[in-house]
Amino acid sequence: MAARRGALRFNRGGPTLTLQTGPPAHQPSVSPPFQRIDPGSAFLEYQAGVIGRLIRFTTLSGSAGETVRRSPIVASAAVVVLAAASPIVAQTPAGSPAPAAAAKAMSHEDLMTFAKTHVAIGVARDSSAVRLASIRNTKPESQAELRDSLRSQIAEILHHNGMTEGDYEHKIYLVSVDPALRKDFDAMVAEISGVPTPGLLPPPPPHVNVIPPADLPPGAVGTHIGHVVNAFNDTPNGDGLLTVAINEAKVAIQHAGLAGRQPNNLDAMKLHAGHVLNALDPTIVPTGPGLGYGMKKAAIGAATHIELAAKAPGASQNVQTHAAHIAQAAKNSAMRADSVIAIAKQVQAATSPADAAALVSRMASMSEQLMAGFDANGDGRVTPEEGGLQLAQDHVKMLVAGEKKP
Repeated sequence: MAARRGALRFNRGGPTLTLQTGPPAHQPSVSPPFQRIDPGSAFLEYQAGVIGRLIRFTTLSGSAGETVRRSPIVASAAVVVLAAASPIVAQTPAGSPAPAAAAKAMSHEDLMTFAKTHVAIGVARDSSAVRLASIRNTKPESQAELRDSLRSQIAEILHHNGMTEGDYEHKIYLVSVDPALRKDFDAMVAEISGVPTPGLLPPPPPHVNVIPPADLPPGAVGTHIGHVVNAFNDTPNGDGLLTVAINEAKVAIQHAGLAGRQPNNLDAMKLHAGHVLNALDPTIVPTGPGLGYGMKKAAIGAATHIELAAKAPGASQNVQTHAAHIAQAAKNSAMRADSVIAIAKQVQAATSPADAAALVSRMASMSEQLMAGFDANGDGRVTPEEGGLQLAQDHVKMLVAGEKKP
């Protein structure tokens, strides 16, 4: 029976693997690679994730000085498309290579070459997606020229790695039917791209108290301070409210900055404005790189609980003084978050890159103030009335250091 080969197709709904009958000898050696070889995603996604993880940069020939960062979607493509490996094995005809034979058919060196090819094609797709989305390339002739360029890039990548399109598709099939080969391939893609294999992300770090509970005041005073800095019952990873607010603020600051890196790309600015909204208030944009709690909610919670600590029986003058500063700074940041949210919404509603870029500049500046505060009176220092989350964190440390130890 004729062997079957796999054709990898990527659509907006996600990648699918189809098996086509026919001996490899009858495959055309050259066919339009843009239509059939599509191991990348047409969507450009920036993760910083969750998590603060860096993605390596890969440079492809394109517009002058253009550097494209490989999307995490590209790294995960192979994993998604191979999710149905077991059913495919069950359908494999007798003439197809068995998994053991597939493993023998691809040496470690062959598999690494295939993984590098897969990653390079994905980067080419990302590069093309950026240029196709540019307002400068909206004319049909420009779009056609860019697609032709992508076909040429893919053909060159295959040639440089000693493959034909048929070779590439055959290797996709081999990896699809062999779980062990697939595992090695996933690991290689993760190593090359710097993006962990989906489903194999490391667990979140264990919860660690910012301040040892023994160093906190006794009773309700220490309990509420602990809610601010160490742990709260509904926060991600059980972290303290101020800790969560700071982490979410850092995500917002990061993505406000990323939005400003592409002032001519309206879609990219809107994308990162959405990420800012997700970090500040996930009730507005539920998905994104934030923790899912929201800086604004966490800052308000921190202010509430530090004020409860100051009002609790046995609160010292030291606690009351610093609690007022912490609460004020946290409330300042929550108010600034409202301003950033309003600007981010305007970015998402913008209809031209020029309008969006001006708003993004304001959004980035205001986002920095979430942590740093703002010297409103120009006296060269940031007071609690002007402070942000950094000042709140500093005063928590002062509060704890100022308490008398038993």
